[in-house]
Amino acid sequence: MELWPILGNIVVLLGASLLIGGLFARFGQSPLVGYLLAGMVLGGPGSIRVISSEHEIEAIAELGVALLLFSLGLEFSIERLSKLGSKPLLGGVLQVVLTIVLAAAAVYPFGFSIREAIAFGAMIALSSTAVVLRILMERGEIEMPHGRNSLGVLLTQDIAVVPLALMMTILGGEGTPTEIAWELGRLSAMASGLVLGLLVLDKIAVVALGTLTLQRNRELTVVFAVVAGLGAAWASNFVGISPALGAFVAGMLLGSSAFATQIRADISPLRIVLLTLFFGAAGMVADPLWILENWYIVGLVVVLITIGKLLVTWASFRLLGQSTRVAIATGVCLAQVGEFAFVLGSIGRVSGVVSEDLYALVVSVAIVSFFLSAFLVPAAAEVGNYVAQLFRSDFAPARESFEATSAPEVMIIGFGPAGQIASWPLVDQGLRVTVIDLNQDGARKARQLGFVGEVGDATQSEVLEHARVHACKAVVITLPHHRSALTVLEHVRRESPQAHVIVRARYERHTGDFVDGGAHVVTGDEQKVGESLASHLIEWCRTEDSVSLELVTA
Repeated sequence: MELWPILGNIVVLLGASLLIGGLFARFGQSPLVGYLLAGMVLGGPGSIRVISSEHEIEAIAELGVALLLFSLGLEFSIERLSKLGSKPLLGGVLQVVLTIVLAAAAVYPFGFSIREAIAFGAMIALSSTAVVLRILMERGEIEMPHGRNSLGVLLTQDIAVVPLALMMTILGGEGTPTEIAWELGRLSAMASGLVLGLLVLDKIAVVALGTLTLQRNRELTVVFAVVAGLGAAWASNFVGISPALGAFVAGMLLGSSAFATQIRADISPLRIVLLTLFFGAAGMVADPLWILENWYIVGLVVVLITIGKLLVTWASFRLLGQSTRVAIATGVCLAQVGEFAFVLGSIGRVSGVVSEDLYALVVSVAIVSFFLSAFLVPAAAEVGNYVAQLFRSDFAPARESFEATSAPEVMIIGFGPAGQIASWPLVDQGLRVTVIDLNQDGARKARQLGFVGEVGDATQSEVLEHARVHACKAVVITLPHHRSALTVLEHVRRESPQAHVIVRARYERHTGDFVDGGAHVVTGDEQKVGESLASHLIEWCRTEDSVSLELVTA
């Protein structure tokens, strides 16, 4: 198909997503529901068929999931990922295994063969990475206990896609045991080689990027981010591994660099557009007429799967010693059928283990559970608290998080001479200080003083959000450019209304703008220069008077 018809379909889908998603957002609901509904109405079976390029759009939309995992990997460097601990990852293994076993046991008595029952369990075992992580990131809950658990489980599920896909092939009766063992060994070797290759390329790229300055080469960081994220996804798919997992590994390796914060902000607009296409394409897979005709079956299965996966996840994390509140909240987040059900179902159809009716049922259930997740995931913490209170079990505030021990208390934006002088009283005071500067030299000097130094443009609200300005008690803005400093001040007052804000004003005439913008203290360069000149002049006068007095005495 030619380019322009595909582009026209993309514009129509994005436009419909904008209108319907905006309508849902206007009434306080997640716009994700609107994106799914737009896809269901415009394309796919049982729709008005305005869109004819659903397969091409679906292929493009998969890049959105890859960029989502890449940006999340930037958040979770290897050091931060290690802080997740073993429980989220072990919980993911327990959740996948228990879901497959229990789901297969539940449907087997209803006329399913053992192979079909296991295939059904595999398809519904995985939750939606795109839905859950997007909502948690938007709400700033990715570092809450249930957010960390959800991340660990979803990463485990992404890893499990490869063996589950192989299992679908095995259930279809294709391949001898020797061929299957050979394929497993090949994939393991490919995965190890990919990680090592990404590690080497990451080191080379960071060194090369370190020779650049963001002020003069901002477009190169955008290109670098897209090449790194989508290139890792392509390489993973090439060797037979989940593209989303490869993108996450690439982001995680880059997450330890000083450029992580800025790269996250640079790819954010592209990620948003592609993810919107993803949810629209997911909606096009469903047949609304089939769902309406079989609404009672779809509804019953959705309820059973939602409750079942919630209870399985709760039990898994309770076995690992986590509180009822956190375990229930994690279960609520992961109680849907994920997008990989489409992938596993397609493999199952090819191998003959998944019938057309079973595939239609799972796809319909997945779409409906996407809709429910738009309401359930934002309420996860509150549901966890309610259940904990109901059973009077380990109740804790909904916003409990280890963020209190890792988020910055003071943020300094701009680390030139003024910012460095301002930071001197904070050295060795035990305060958590984060410095954001466009120049990597400034970030490096901040780290030498024991602070967290990040390279980024603070006039972009995404940079401040990812640096967790909302948790700061004090923010110091030392940028010399008036308009840039005022933009940063507006972002800070919106994201962190409780913070004490100190702003540098290059000229006295701008002081009023900063005061009106919400600054608590404004220090003007002209005033300080004048005070310094006056101080030196007074000292000179004293010296001159002393010399004159000595001459008179002599």
